[in-house]
Amino acid sequence: MGILNVTPDSFSDGGQFAALDFALSHAEQMIRDGADIIDIGGESTRPGAPAVSLDEELRRVLPVLFALRDCGKAISVDTYKPAVMREAVLAGADMINDVNAFRAPGAIEAVRDSDCALCIMHMLDKPATMQDKPVYVDVVREVTDFLHERIVALTSAGIDRSRLWVDPGFGFGKTVEHNYALLRDIRRIASDLGVPLLAGLSRKSMIGAVTGKPVEQRLAGSIGGALAAVAHGATIVRVHDVAETVDALAVWQAAQ
Repeated sequence: MGILNVTPDSFSDGGQFAALDFALSHAEQMIRDGADIIDIGGESTRPGAPAVSLDEELRRVLPVLFALRDCGKAISVDTYKPAVMREAVLAGADMINDVNAFRAPGAIEAVRDSDCALCIMHMLDKPATMQDKPVYVDVVREVTDFLHERIVALTSAGIDRSRLWVDPGFGFGKTVEHNYALLRDIRRIASDLGVPLLAGLSRKSMIGAVTGKPVEQRLAGSIGGALAAVAHGATIVRVHDVAETVDALAVWQAAQ
């Protein structure tokens, strides 16, 4: 999954692809580099990020989605707003990727009658405060239990389980230790939940904490994180650097 942030303030590439022509050019490059899914995000969810209005998020996301929906690859929209979900589904999105796990009033109803895939992510609290001293007794069990509850909520509403993915939410209300505990136990989380797992570690602070590198120098660490995630059972890795990650995974898979 290639990340396409059409935002001015995302933590790693904010502002680089906010203009439509730059966004489309970057998406096309990621497709050439081997991305299977393009994930369009119109609102930053970095720690401390301010909220974006509905109209502004739609203005950012929909033109890109319309332009890419016939590109031959799956298109995901990263949003927690039911109205954006609804418009994205109508515009032909193949996946809705929700950091809020479809908890907003109307979110389940917005996607229930579509056939798009749904990615349920764990986040502690909300972006503005999620990194304010996150505490767990057992982070792996608590994240797994939360995701299980959300799977039950969606399937009880009539959504087929085959449409569901989960994301443990690396960096979303977790310390470095919490993140690596989750990374080590990806296979158990996915097995306990019985659905595929998406891992998004690319350029995050958990990489910087280990490497000591600033965000713009985390390529090698991010590739290491992607390989570790797949080795531990992730089905999708969500990355900024598609070409390099695809090459690393190809070599790793050839050696299996």
